[in-house]
Amino acid sequence: MVKLNKIYTRTGDDGTTGLVDGSRVSKASALMQAIGDVDEANSAIGVAVVALGDDPLAAALERIQNDLFDLGADLATPATDDGFAPSEMVLRIVPAQVERLEREIDAMNAHLAPLRSFILPGGSPQAAALHLARAISRRAERSAVAATHDMPLNPAALAYVNRLSDFLFVASRAVNQNGAGDVLWRPGATRAEA
Repeated sequence: MVKLNKIYTRTGDDGTTGLVDGSRVSKASALMQAIGDVDEANSAIGVAVVALGDDPLAAALERIQNDLFDLGADLATPATDDGFAPSEMVLRIVPAQVERLEREIDAMNAHLAPLRSFILPGGSPQAAALHLARAISRRAERSAVAATHDMPLNPAALAYVNRLSDFLFVASRAVNQNGAGDVLWRPGATRAEA
């Protein structure tokens, strides 16, 4: 269990931050951008959880929030001699977590009306919150992929953040009356209003 007695340490005053292995990197590095974007996605999911109230989807999102803390720890832990194998001391996203997201996506998607167009982020306040979380999770994925140009990252972590945005998209449709409340994109429809 993590125990934090003091919030500030002053060790980052020089613009660096520590990774799990004790090495230090610039706070402006691609890796730290990815970790920050994962944190922002987690925060946006928290807003969606509050918006959903007692909806059963909120519990799934709270589990995902915990996964995202695991993901942040995974990203902050450089590969070891065992590559990206989890251990008692090394927290990693594992393929089973990705597979769980896929099962949940499939279960929600089975009840949705087929897409007839791209949809605009919105519909209900709950769906709008999920769409915002989806867009931020897509940014987190792009940041994580960019970080792989500097160092290898756990393939399961990259797959998780990719699948997360799919989960959030399908979840937004599910809370929009299983797609009936989706706001459809009407290509070119507003040109005449310009």
